[in-house]
Amino acid sequence: MPPRVQNQLVTNSLLPYLSSSTSTSTISKIPTQCSSSSIPSTSRRTCRPFSSTVASQTRLRNEMFTWLNGEGVALKNYVPGSTNYLTQIKERDEQPTGRTRPFPLNQNFVSETILSEELRNEIYDRVVNQKKSVRAVSVDLGVDMRRVGAVVRLVELEKRQKQQGKSLALPYARAIHEMVPTTPLYEDTRDNRNRPHESINDLPVHKLTDPQIFYPVSESRQFNRVDAGRVFSAAPALENKQVTNDAIDPAEAISRITQNPSHIEKVGKGEAEQQVLQPADARIPHPHLVAHERFRQSKPTEYREVFKAYNERLRQEETAEKERKRIAKERQEQQQTKVQPESSRFEFRFKDVVVSKETTGTDGRGSKAPGLRYGIPSYERKKGQVKIPTRVEV
Repeated sequence: MPPRVQNQLVTNSLLPYLSSSTSTSTISKIPTQCSSSSIPSTSRRTCRPFSSTVASQTRLRNEMFTWLNGEGVALKNYVPGSTNYLTQIKERDEQPTGRTRPFPLNQNFVSETILSEELRNEIYDRVVNQKKSVRAVSVDLGVDMRRVGAVVRLVELEKRQKQQGKSLALPYARAIHEMVPTTPLYEDTRDNRNRPHESINDLPVHKLTDPQIFYPVSESRQFNRVDAGRVFSAAPALENKQVTNDAIDPAEAISRITQNPSHIEKVGKGEAEQQVLQPADARIPHPHLVAHERFRQSKPTEYREVFKAYNERLRQEETAEKERKRIAKERQEQQQTKVQPESSRFEFRFKDVVVSKETTGTDGRGSKAPGLRYGIPSYERKKGQVKIPTRVEV
């Protein structure tokens, strides 16, 4: 039941807002407050209050104000450098759970940490100034490669805005960094690896693994991740000789896949052609860490040799990636014909294409030919179309 109206005499609150064109003699005769001298005895009963009982506070409302004036006073003003969550009142020992879970009754909601200014500047310095690879910085500082690329682009944008004389939302950024848990830059590099900002080796979900497949296998046969990937891809099983060689040196087998992704076996025909699903060890963002852990467990006391092998393995991955990008760029330039007229600042680029059913597809929207731009309406300005980047290429 809603609370009753308080005991107050009804007043004419519209008088101050009446227009000046109203007759002053008429306004002066309207009483502004209910009193015995201004209202006749016959109309005094209309000045009675709406209720004769005092509106009482409910029990929960009294408890709320008691808590706000007592224990909740600590949440009125936040402490710089610390979160202002309700769970920290009950956990005086500043446990990590109190700094990451704002709501005591919802333990599933976790407040994710953000990068501190020191860690963000360190990422930019290592990538831009020290010329380290994104993969190496991701492993050393415990930050995902996509976030490393985003940090570098954002810092470059900030520097460009400063050069152009544009203002930055620095007060807002400082307030957010003081009220939200942040990941600091540790002095020891090993602390960044032991306490990373986020998981850097999460396995992406492949579309081929969506269906549930029941595949019978005999007990005498070894069935590993490679075999499971081939089953999901509807590819035939590997020969016993190749399976034996891969089992002897699994690190070499993974390196052969990651350093030459274009040589992966393909199945299917036409538009349905796709690569065979590879094992999880080859599809994670940092496959070289698996080989590093195996080598470290095989030689637990040889720290220098393990570290040297890790650097060599990382160098091979980076060299192979640079070579792939160089070959792709050269192939693209060979397919284009560049023409630049004299005394012109424009350069025209022509590319030979083949418009056929194999390139355009059955619906005419194939990406291998320019047919998708002719005769078919574009959905660029249609509602519901995602026009923002959905992924970051690093």
